[in-house]
Amino acid sequence: MRMGEGVEWALHTCLNLTWAEAGRAVPASRLAAYYELPAAYLNKQLQALARAGLVVSAPGPRGGFQLARPPERITLMDVVAAIEGAEPAFRCTEIRGRGPAGGGPFPTACVIDRSMRAAELAWRRELASRTLADVKAEVEREAPGAPARFRGWLPEKGA
Repeated sequence: MRMGEGVEWALHTCLNLTWAEAGRAVPASRLAAYYELPAAYLNKQLQALARAGLVVSAPGPRGGFQLARPPERITLMDVVAAIEGAEPAFRCTEIRGRGPAGGGPFPTACVIDRSMRAAELAWRRELASRTLADVKAEVEREAPGAPARFRGWLPEKGA
């Protein structure tokens, strides 16, 4: 399965928002500039996150985005589903019933479909078991200067 790059962008953006000063909205253009991303495209990802209730936006010159809930309550699966949708990655179209094989005999459910669904369920469970807070803690252990680097890069309040 291949996810769009918007998932990576959204995950990094959410991580960066964990490091923003509490109550401070960060402009989409500034979030995009941090990784040299196209602002219009990142804004689409941010709007999807907002529709999913993961971030909130504040309008106006001092507006921007901030997390809608604590990072302990946002899973990686929440972000993936917000960007990619909740539809299953594999969709069985019952091709086993076509052509010369169409007469069966078949088990009650397609074994390939069951196998693919089981694999996807394991993948989704793993993503659902990891929160943004988990990722934040791990990044801060491995790169302790990352939060300060992001905060220091943001413009001053009111700027």
